[in-house]
Formats: sequence, structure tokens, C-alpha cells
Amino acid sequence: MISLTPRPMRLLEAYADGEAARHFTFAIEPRGDQSLVAPGQFFMLTVPGVGEAAFTYVSQPDAAGRFSALIRQTGTLTAALFALAPGAVLGYRGPFGRGWPSPGFGERLLLVAGGCGLAPLAGLIDGAAGDVQLIYAARSRAYQVLARERTRWRQRLTLIETLDQDDDGVEQGNPLDALQLALTSDTAPARVFCCGPEALMLAVARRCVDHHLPASRVWLSLERRMHCGVGLCGHCYIGSSYACVDGPTYRYDEYLRLLAASGQVAAGCLPPQPC
Repeated sequence: MISLTPRPMRLLEAYADGEAARHFTFAIEPRGDQSLVAPGQFFMLTVPGVGEAAFTYVSQPDAAGRFSALIRQTGTLTAALFALAPGAVLGYRGPFGRGWPSPGFGERLLLVAGGCGLAPLAGLIDGAAGDVQLIYAARSRAYQVLARERTRWRQRLTLIETLDQDDDGVEQGNPLDALQLALTSDTAPARVFCCGPEALMLAVARRCVDHHLPASRVWLSLERRMHCGVGLCGHCYIGSSYACVDGPTYRYDEYLRLLAASGQVAAGCLPPQPC
């Protein structure tokens, strides 16, 4: 049964983690009976008296209901959240949406993230048991996020970081160049997962298909304005699909077919049907 009533959630701690961003730890109350959360899903956070908004999990709730989220200050609700002290009581609904598919044991994965798009991939990275390569693009070092996680990940995966501008205003690498090398190497990925600005994700997806990786093996996390989380308000349409229910993760071929069905792309531009 779908419930639109938030559960109590307490703010435990927060620390700066990138330009205008903070890494929050919350605890859902009461403890126990936590719904299983898949990496890539999202939750609805309520600031009492201000409103409600959707955010992604960095870490999934544990047995005590503790989990973390990366949140950038962008408006009234996030400004109110940033002003709260540890111990503040908030509201929680979730988990919602379709998360990333579970990687196969030993499956070779390539993850591409831009800016705060690294957050929805964090749980996937932590749970992967195969060969993982991560390309992380950011505007500058100040805009890089999940510093503690990246330090930990460097010990177990290949991490390539690119910057639009370094401290001297000089470009430091290009994520599409790094992607090109990964796709043409002897250890090309079996699947690609991408989250970030939509222009970056679509460029990554097109490059993958150009290098003969089936569109059904490329996954994107598409951000839309999710007001209810359960497909009632209609704010998050992608073609005929509700991103809050059927997404936010979509295979690239699914995404193109949704656009074609709604007349936003020509049917002749679609990739072949997946096997």
C-alpha cells in the first residue's frame, strides 16, 4: 500500500562536501522494518513548514535506519535544511523508483559521473564485486564531491578524474576522451552506468553505441521534478513513463523508445532491439 504520510527522520550530522554541498547522515524512526533500498533509488525529504523534495541515497539505510545523502543548496527547502542543527526532526518517504540493475559477479563495469551525479552511483560502486572503472568529471576541484568515498575507492578501482578547469583555469582532461580510451581498450566494459548533466549522459551513451556497445547495456539516471514519488502528480513524465516509478534509471534503448513514442525523436534513430 502506498503511503503519502512521511515517517519521522532525524538529522544526525552534516559536513561540507563540495561547493555549496553537504553530506548528511539521517536516521529513520522508528528503527527496524526498513524497506530494502537499491542503489539508484531516491527518497522524499520533508522539512516541516517548508516543503518536500526528492534526493538520492549515497549509502542505503542500515538496520538502525541510518543512511547518508549528498545535497546541494539550490533553493528554499535546501537552504532551510542547511540551517538545521543535528537532532532536528524531518520527514521521510521512500524508497522510490527503479534502482540500478545488480551487476553480475566479476562483471566488468564502467561508471561515468558528472558533478553531483556521483552520488547515485556510490551504492553501486560499494556493492560491485567485479572490475570497476570510474570516470568522474567536475567543473573544478571545488565542485568535486564525495571526497572521503573517492579516497576509499582509489584502493579498489581505477578512478580517472577530469576537470573543466583546474586552479589555474586550465582544462584537466575530458571525460569523453577518457571514455574513448576505456571503450577501445583490451578490457572494454560489459556495461556502462552514467549519471550527471543530461548532455553529458547522452554524449556518453552515443559514444558507447558508436563503439558497438548495445544500447541495452548502457544505463542512465535521469533527473526530473519528482513531487510525489508514486506517479500521481504527473510532473516527471519521460514520454509515457513516470520517472519516479519506472526510473530514474533507464536503459538507453528504453529512453530512446520513449522519446520516439512521444514524437521527440525519429523512429529511424533508434538502436536495434536488445537480444
